[in-house]
Amino acid sequence: MSNAMPAFVLHTERLLLRAPTVALTAAVVDYQARNMAHFARWDPPYPADFFASAAVTERLAQGEQSFAAGSAYRYWFSLRDDPARLIGQVHLSQVARGAFQNAILGYSLDEQAQGLGLMREALRAVIAEMFGAQVRLHRIQAAVRPENQRSRAVLQALGFAQEGLSRRYLFIDGQWRDHEVYALLNPQWEHDLAP
Repeated sequence: MSNAMPAFVLHTERLLLRAPTVALTAAVVDYQARNMAHFARWDPPYPADFFASAAVTERLAQGEQSFAAGSAYRYWFSLRDDPARLIGQVHLSQVARGAFQNAILGYSLDEQAQGLGLMREALRAVIAEMFGAQVRLHRIQAAVRPENQRSRAVLQALGFAQEGLSRRYLFIDGQWRDHEVYALLNPQWEHDLAP
């Protein structure tokens, strides 16, 4: 199995995806400020200073370290013709090796960029990188609230299969919320090789 690092920058037809770096602080602060109300329904509660520039810088620095260590991979993305304005992010956390070879997928997209197929495009690129020779995950898992039709449609379009329901899974928007669990298996995984 390869322990090589995934690409820091990914390109798609319309998107530029970049690994965390403190140089993205202002763009991340702007992205989060523009979308705070939009994401509130789907995100857990955050501390009061969570979106402050210093806190964002600290999380980006931690994200750089996690990316380099192979414990989590986040890509912030923008349109290729407007690289300074972030419109989304894809995050793979809890990267497990050994017999599991799994990661937990999360993502968000700017409210003004919805309905254009941009999240599917970003996820295709990131999944290809995660299932490719550099990272070589066997499985990617995602959890989504049943009422989040857009997110469910994205996962289903990419071939994720629903595996079950996790009741009262996360505390979001004032309540414990059920989540459907989806997973995508790497079709290139070599079953006869030990992880």
